[in-house]
Amino acid sequence: MQSKDPERRSEINGGMVRVRRRITGAVGAGVVMLLAAGCAGAATGGKASPGASASVVAAEPLPLPPTPRAVTWTDSDHKAHPLRVTPTRLARGDAANLEHVRLDDDLKGMVPYYLTFSYTNTGKAPVSGVDPTGNFSVNGADGRAGQPVSLFRTNPLATSSGQPEECRESGRARLAAGETAALCQIFMLPKDRKVATVSYKDDGGDTFLWDIDGAAAEGNTAGVLPAGRPADSVTQDTYDHAVPVHLTPKGVRTGSLADLDRFDLSAETKKMVPYYVTIEYRNTGKYDLLPSMKDGVVLRSAGGQEAKKMLLLDIGGPGVGRCPESVPHGMVRPQATVTECSIHLLPKGDRPVTVVFQGKGQGAQPVVWRATGGDR
Repeated sequence: MQSKDPERRSEINGGMVRVRRRITGAVGAGVVMLLAAGCAGAATGGKASPGASASVVAAEPLPLPPTPRAVTWTDSDHKAHPLRVTPTRLARGDAANLEHVRLDDDLKGMVPYYLTFSYTNTGKAPVSGVDPTGNFSVNGADGRAGQPVSLFRTNPLATSSGQPEECRESGRARLAAGETAALCQIFMLPKDRKVATVSYKDDGGDTFLWDIDGAAAEGNTAGVLPAGRPADSVTQDTYDHAVPVHLTPKGVRTGSLADLDRFDLSAETKKMVPYYVTIEYRNTGKYDLLPSMKDGVVLRSAGGQEAKKMLLLDIGGPGVGRCPESVPHGMVRPQATVTECSIHLLPKGDRPVTVVFQGKGQGAQPVVWRATGGDR
């Protein structure tokens, strides 16, 4: 599966923005620390930031069920601790609330979502450095995760934390047995992306999901085609010629690790669930193609994961019967078709939501479909 960059930085009014997926042992490391507006001058050489006086827009709470889940959290010494986590509130903010923060260009104009959650030490001994922030994610209906941002206020003269009113919980580093704390994390998502789930990627390997009530019934998501709808894209032949292809997704099926028992699987792989994605490709260009278009297929999940095609070394072998690599097997001539199947792994508890064909070469644009229907 594809991983995200562990950290990206940019300047903010005397501080920095850090975008992280996981930080261990630093309470509140994922919490946004905004520079207090009343002290902006001290951090900018005596001149107030132009956006420091931006009005605060009240956040809109979303219907998130506060269901507790028993999870495992691993500390910096790689010791596992039992926790109970509960997302208690998710609210949609407004980009105007962050106008006084200099964000990376790719974050500008995005909408902040404030996720507040509680966490309880359910073990029998105290736990230190606990911070499950990096395990949480707020995810769009297209399977793409929001970007968690950490803004560190470096102005020592500020008398206010500068935190948005919607995101005041700052957590606690040490919890006695049975003790509970609460923490808030901000996630940035594009304006047109519908939020569908909150997820927690457990250190034990599973994923836990909380569905936003009604999100699945809100209709089509921008940029996502219905399952099974044909579409056009571009790929490349072995000489890097751009070749147009016509694609028809046939379905997403849940597989079984028993189908892969001929292969030497890692311990981590054996904890996951395989899914089989089948797409029919028609070569509408003038050059021959290898039956390898499936290499550009990605499966996105409700938990915000991106699972690329699984690589199985099976030279000359029979392959996986329930997911044949290509039918027929051989070069794909102009106007000919081939059906290809790719295997993708997701953690237990997660589920597919979209299929992406990334395309290749000049003019290629990704095509995204719903991962429902067909022969799933």
